[in-house]
Amino acid sequence: MTSPRILVIFGTRPEAIKLFPVVAALKAQGSLDVRTCVTAQHRGLLDQVLSIANLRPDIDLDLMEPGQTLDRLTARLLTGLGDVMDAEKPDRVIVQGDTATAMVGALAAYYRKVPVSHVEAGLRSGDIYQPWPEEVNRRIVAPIADQHFAPTETAAEALRRENIAPATIHVTGNTVIDALHATRAKLAADPTLASGLDGTAERFAGKRIILVTTHRRENFGGGMDNIAHALARIAARDDVAILFPMHPNPNVVEAMNRVLGDRPNIARIDPLDYPHFIRALELCDIALTDSGGVQEEAPALAKPVLVMRETTERPEGVAAGTAKLIGTDPDRIVSEISTLLDDKGAYQSMARAHNPFGDGHASGRIAKVIADGFGC
Repeated sequence: MTSPRILVIFGTRPEAIKLFPVVAALKAQGSLDVRTCVTAQHRGLLDQVLSIANLRPDIDLDLMEPGQTLDRLTARLLTGLGDVMDAEKPDRVIVQGDTATAMVGALAAYYRKVPVSHVEAGLRSGDIYQPWPEEVNRRIVAPIADQHFAPTETAAEALRRENIAPATIHVTGNTVIDALHATRAKLAADPTLASGLDGTAERFAGKRIILVTTHRRENFGGGMDNIAHALARIAARDDVAILFPMHPNPNVVEAMNRVLGDRPNIARIDPLDYPHFIRALELCDIALTDSGGVQEEAPALAKPVLVMRETTERPEGVAAGTAKLIGTDPDRIVSEISTLLDDKGAYQSMARAHNPFGDGHASGRIAKVIADGFGC
């Protein structure tokens, strides 16, 4: 009897982080033929994760082009992934999250009547332009998928409100917590995996470290300028250091270069591979971000998260007190950072809040549901 063929599709660094534990769990089932396809929507950042996860994709479409528009990317993804599915003939396709790769992967599968599993299903901000285009991407996947792996009960309820059949929704936790635990175990066994931050840790010893990540499209322009000006003001404090792995997008780089210049207590460094990023989270006191994944990872390490957005598709963190939405107004950013730095009670109330995003066993739950669906 031929094993059911599962095609796992991803293209960006966050997708790879959240799917490498799922791929491992699927392979551990022993009864599934697991194939992986990367679109390389983010080439360099994706390859970092593939390396540390020891994951060699079966198919690599290498679709990244400098400065390509969303419509050109979408068109190339649709034809490229369509060709892959015609050749692979999968019995099920797995996509993750809210990228163009996830949305188009689901659509290409639908055109071939191949069932779709959606990992990290049900996240909603309620605003189709924040985050953009991710909010619409994930909404498109929902009516196509027949297995919805929601990270939390809040995400599951969002799907039910959209009339997704309750029997198809499975609350699993978020696989990023699985990835974090697996990576921390590797670091404990071999600290040299993140030794590239040794110099920064020594340089900033005795200072309160703020880890900054920013790359959201909706913050390009005025929002990015505001963030840069806020960082300049925060860096004026003698007791603070800013660790800033900078996204390579020119909209980020140009704004930061223009405003920040060369300040001794701001380390603007190249994007970090995943072990180095986890170590950066361990080193920092506060995470200042417009990212989605950091809202899940930082609370697992008891780090308060200030989110430079007006909305979030992860309201569980805000409700639990692990995260706070602060937007991009520079006065608000400076004020919220200062409160956490100067008010021990305010800091502890966020650091000690319960992380609502999972226990590190989401991937096993997902693999079991998929295998059970084939009677394996």
